[in-house]
Amino acid sequence: MASDRRHSVRSSTPSGMMQPQPAASNGGQQESGVQLQLADKLKIFKTDNFDPEAYVQSKCQSQGMLEKEIRSMNSYLQDLKKASAEEMRKSVYANYSSFIRTSREISDLEGELLSIRNLLSSQAALVHGLSDFDVDPAHYDDHDSHLMLAAEFDDRDHSHIQKWAAEFPDMLSVLLAERRVDEALDALDEADRLAAQANLDQSLTPPEIKLLRDSISHHRQRLADQLAQAACQSSTRGVELRAAASALQRLGDGPRAHSLLLNAHNQRLQFNLQNIHPTSTSYGGAYTTALSQQVFSVITQALSDSLEVFGNESWYTSELVVWATRQTDAFAHLVKRHVLASCAAAGGLRAAAECVQIALGHCALLEARGLSLSSVLLKLFRPTVEQALDVNLKRIEESSAALAAADDWVLAYPPGASRASARISAASLGLQPKLSSSAHRFYSMVQDFFEDVGPLLSLQLGGPTMDGLHKVFNSYIDLLISTLPNSMEDDLNPEGSGNKIVRPAETEAQQLALLANASLLAEDLLPRAAAKLYQAAASAEKRGPTNRMPELREWKKKLQRTVDRLRDSFCRQHALELIFTEDGESNLSAEMYISLDNVALKEREWAPSLIFQDLYAKLNTMASIAQDMFVGRERFATLLMMKLIEPVILFISDQSFWEEIEEGPRPLGPCGLQQFYLDMQFVIVFGQQGRFLSRHVHQVILDNIERAVNAFAATGLDPEQHLDGDDVILEICQETISKISGRGRFANGDRDLNSPTASVSAHSMSSV
Repeated sequence: MASDRRHSVRSSTPSGMMQPQPAASNGGQQESGVQLQLADKLKIFKTDNFDPEAYVQSKCQSQGMLEKEIRSMNSYLQDLKKASAEEMRKSVYANYSSFIRTSREISDLEGELLSIRNLLSSQAALVHGLSDFDVDPAHYDDHDSHLMLAAEFDDRDHSHIQKWAAEFPDMLSVLLAERRVDEALDALDEADRLAAQANLDQSLTPPEIKLLRDSISHHRQRLADQLAQAACQSSTRGVELRAAASALQRLGDGPRAHSLLLNAHNQRLQFNLQNIHPTSTSYGGAYTTALSQQVFSVITQALSDSLEVFGNESWYTSELVVWATRQTDAFAHLVKRHVLASCAAAGGLRAAAECVQIALGHCALLEARGLSLSSVLLKLFRPTVEQALDVNLKRIEESSAALAAADDWVLAYPPGASRASARISAASLGLQPKLSSSAHRFYSMVQDFFEDVGPLLSLQLGGPTMDGLHKVFNSYIDLLISTLPNSMEDDLNPEGSGNKIVRPAETEAQQLALLANASLLAEDLLPRAAAKLYQAAASAEKRGPTNRMPELREWKKKLQRTVDRLRDSFCRQHALELIFTEDGESNLSAEMYISLDNVALKEREWAPSLIFQDLYAKLNTMASIAQDMFVGRERFATLLMMKLIEPVILFISDQSFWEEIEEGPRPLGPCGLQQFYLDMQFVIVFGQQGRFLSRHVHQVILDNIERAVNAFAATGLDPEQHLDGDDVILEICQETISKISGRGRFANGDRDLNSPTASVSAHSMSSV
């Protein structure tokens, strides 16, 4: 009988369920690497001699640990705690199937042991009973035994127990025919009790006891089959279904009863799903909502029925979790196939996010009852939503490239009638930014993007979202770099720029507009748009584990480093235009200083070399333009002017420049030394007046002057006798500055009013 029961249990597993398709295991090696890294971090906590106080002391290292460091360590430990809890939950889910299989085998083994014990008891009673008779049982077959037992019932003075045992088969057959389940169960229990009592007090003979036990087993199996057949009927639900499962459990066939209960709910779910059909015209959210309501309501009812009938016994709870996981997995595949796949292909990020939120919302109702299935949805939904995310980011990138092809690189306020203008105005508290047309559109698309991705934090996509947006901004900066005439970036990355057509920024005003676009987006607009997502991420972190997002400050620094590429390319290009002619000849070399002493010169008028006059003229023009473009961002404009000077000065510091002066066949003469000293002092004067000179470049200039003086002194001549005084040098520099700028001369230490930071100083002076 035990083997029959085992067969019935195994053959009654739920059938007709939605069959989940195998999910793709992308990133398996990456997940394995993450698990190994987590295991290494947690290894120290698993040792038997782990000392918490010693661990904290080793991290603190000193008594003067700052509050920021304490918070950082606390955050690190909290992250480890969450990661450990998530890993334990995944491990539990992964081992459910093995646990259920082992439990089934144990249950089958216990049933077989019980059958063996009953069989041995019956055989012992039979041997004991036969020893009281002088007849040879070999002369009787089974049929003769039944006849003899019946004759004994007729001939002997039957007791009450004997009469009841004789009437039991007919009575139980009537109860089963009339489907009086509770009375049949009571009769079976009474029969078991009487059989056990008869075995103890020998009120029935061993053959009578065996006959009674066989009848009990036969009718018990009939009742179990009858209950199983009733549970499989589609009309059986609610109270009737729970009653049938409870009766089966009372018969000692709990695993079969629980499987039949879950199978009945699965049949009901499959029947209800036949009325839900996705259509190409209907909104994906409506289909997801209808499907989600059906699936999770059935899972909820199955959870209630299981707890009511079987309680919290671990084996039944585990089987319920596995069954619910399969239903959720099948549901996720349906949503993915009929809704998310099309959303991902079309880049419908908002629609995909709403469908995911609907499913997670219904799933969250089960978590309040202790059944968490959100990880199943997240695992299946995430790849598809990531695809939609990538398509959206790619769309922003391609749209920006298309708009850049028609951009005239003139800064303007956003169109007053656009939706983006209203958002920018409100966010900027009345101060609207001036951007070129492609930058305005880029910012508008990014704002729309952030409005769509907020719900995706529950899918732990916050980090990939910010990284993807930085990549898109990086691509937009590449476009801006490619607009610079003779951009070096094309030589460095010919594949990336060869398929993008952009309108070149030919004038200095247009080129500065590129930098104004990039700096305003990176320093202000994009971080401000991302702030809402970070606020939503902070709220989501309180509700459960989310993907770790980069700090907003760190993300802003990444954007600024991307802008630095554009700035450096801009400065490098203009420096090269100054240093080299169109034919590739150098305007700045050691030869231009050495040759001054080899030419017969009459009375010459001392002035800075032409390249340094051109450098100041370029800086003066750009500073005037930048004063209007970089309002409120004067620091960026000042750094830009500093970076413009830097390549020219660093070019002089190159070893090849000094090898010709220090080791060449012709030494540096007095005229060459005077001209070099004048050029360097000229850069210092206009750099300090315009605040264009960084400390680093200033020191490099001083080092160059010292090196030139030492090279001249190596010829045996005294540099002091050939260098004019500082007053004379300053006079020449001021006259050159006045001539180029068209303004009056500055007193020593005065600042150029055309400097990008002049407006700030003027405001400060007026306030004083």
